[in-house]
Amino acid sequence: MARAAAVIGERFGTVDVLIHNAGGLAPAPPGDGSDPLVAAAHEWTESFRINTLTAVLLTEALRDRLASPGGRGLFLSSIAALRGSGAGGYGGSKAALHPYAFDLARRFGPRGITVNVVAPGLIDDTEFFGGGLSEERRRARVAETLNGRAGEPGDVAQTLLWLASHAAGHVTAQVIQVNGGAQRGR
Repeated sequence: MARAAAVIGERFGTVDVLIHNAGGLAPAPPGDGSDPLVAAAHEWTESFRINTLTAVLLTEALRDRLASPGGRGLFLSSIAALRGSGAGGYGGSKAALHPYAFDLARRFGPRGITVNVVAPGLIDDTEFFGGGLSEERRRARVAETLNGRAGEPGDVAQTLLWLASHAAGHVTAQVIQVNGGAQRGR
């Protein structure tokens, strides 16, 4: 991360908008997975490494490079952080981004930097689900929304674009849900 910060500093000087979009589900545990403690430790450790620690370390490496004033820190979380997903490590690791973002908003606010979290639900046309959802599971997820549709990548992108803009300069320490109301449920 220190090298990335140095290269960014050399090439660009400051960072106007830092979006943390990396992450995903933990890979299967080594071995046959028969030991539940080994499997749980693997899932939680890998989930936090993939989804939380990467965002924290990159942010800390670039914290002095964020444009002051006007810089933006944006974290991609998940509806799973708010209601679970069946993969506790994933939801927990995304949820950990929320208090971190709130602490950053408090820390960076005097510099004129805002920090927010976007928590999408089901978004079609992404690689998140690997081989994809079964049609039955997809229909069930769409049925949870209040607007009767899956999200589209543009829904998330436009939310991030707005949060990165001057128009959202007084919006900070927020979790913006982009899930068609699915977090509230029917």
